[in-house]
Amino acid sequence: MSEQLRVRVHQWASGLDPAENRARLGAGVTPGADLVVFPEAFARDFGQAGSDVSGFAENLDGPFARELTRVADAAACTVVAGMFEAADDPSRPFNTLVVAGASEAAYRKIHLYDSFGYRESDRLTAGRPEPVVVEVAGWRVGLMTCYDLRFPELARMLVDAGAEVLVVPAAWLPGERKVEHWRTLLAARAIENTCFVVGAGQPAPRYSGHSTVVGPLGDTLAAADGEEQTLEVVLERADLEAARRTNPSLANRRL
Repeated sequence: MSEQLRVRVHQWASGLDPAENRARLGAGVTPGADLVVFPEAFARDFGQAGSDVSGFAENLDGPFARELTRVADAAACTVVAGMFEAADDPSRPFNTLVVAGASEAAYRKIHLYDSFGYRESDRLTAGRPEPVVVEVAGWRVGLMTCYDLRFPELARMLVDAGAEVLVVPAAWLPGERKVEHWRTLLAARAIENTCFVVGAGQPAPRYSGHSTVVGPLGDTLAAADGEEQTLEVVLERADLEAARRTNPSLANRRL
């Protein structure tokens, strides 16, 4: 059990050329971090609202996942990044987080963004409502994607499955109140679950940016503005344990 988790968050924009996005991975995955997090849909951006992304879906052993594994292994770390994954219905791929390197997993976005005038479910297939938790440097890390953040049930399922850190890659669209919602929900998921939350968003102008790392009592440990940038933060197990002693809400639940 490690006392610290070194986290690097890349608030980087993905473009419409998958080869160019793959080429950026090596620059972002270098020694010095235990966990490196890229945003949702980093393998290839969504494009215009309602665009058909099925032509850019890949398998979990495809070019993006292979390159993610290569750079993660070279840096001896775990990397999380978003891609479109081929599904049984070839016209509606999964919106998937790939975990590569020291830990390996895939999380298929459960809650598709049918909100604020959008219909993600018209173009994508939802994943099964099951928590995905991986071990990273002795820490238990749970996975969520973007709109999932608005559903506290998933965060609680992940924590009940042992998660101490929630990682939330996103392509959070801009608009009235949207940054306030993002920041508030990240903090709420941290406070109510007494866990760390790592939000990794794509930057402005297409998305909201404001990637943020929140501590288990709601403190902001690192935060970006709207522009493309990278955050580095060290999570301390002592802070997690102290928060859960101070606010033992998980133990005090009456179901």
